Amino acid sequence: MFKISNRIALSLCAACLLQAGATYASATETNSNQLNQGKNMQQIRGSFEVQLQAQPAADAIVSAELGRRTIVKQFHGELQASSLGEMLSVHTPVKGSAAYVALERVSGTLSGRQGSFVLMHTGLMDKGQSSLTVQVVPDSGTDALQGLSGSMQIEIREGKHFYVFDYQLPSAQSPD
Repeated sequence: MFKISNRIALSLCAACLLQAGATYASATETNSNQLNQGKNMQQIRGSFEVQLQAQPAADAIVSAELGRRTIVKQFHGELQASSLGEMLSVHTPVKGSAAYVALERVSGTLSGRQGSFVLMHTGLMDKGQSSLTVQVVPDSGTDALQGLSGSMQIEIREGKHFYVFDYQLPSAQSPD
């Protein structure tokens, strides 16, 4: 059985980020640049707090041995927001190999514009080599964040969480 405790889930998230180091940042920048080539991207930085709470697996998939967590975050900086989401994870018997996927709805203010959007996470560790992609789900923006696109890098330094968010919003429309 490969049951994942809350501590292992946090370790998986942290390991994906910490072990990847510059490789992760470089890969994310490359992916971001390829996805957003020619676009006028903005970049903001800030901090966030995160809480993961273990949840039981749905009855029909208990035997799949996946870890399930709720995500609650509070973002600070140019992104003043909170988020709610869900994460699925798996830890293999091979040391340094694991994965997680997550979706979270972020609600608040981004550079003075109110609304919400969804972030999709894909984290993978392959015998200690890790990668993490966090992208805005296309067309998930609401209210003044409609049309939002971009990607987020997550960094953990001295136990604290930070984000670097590269994004683009359509120009504000003037009322007719």
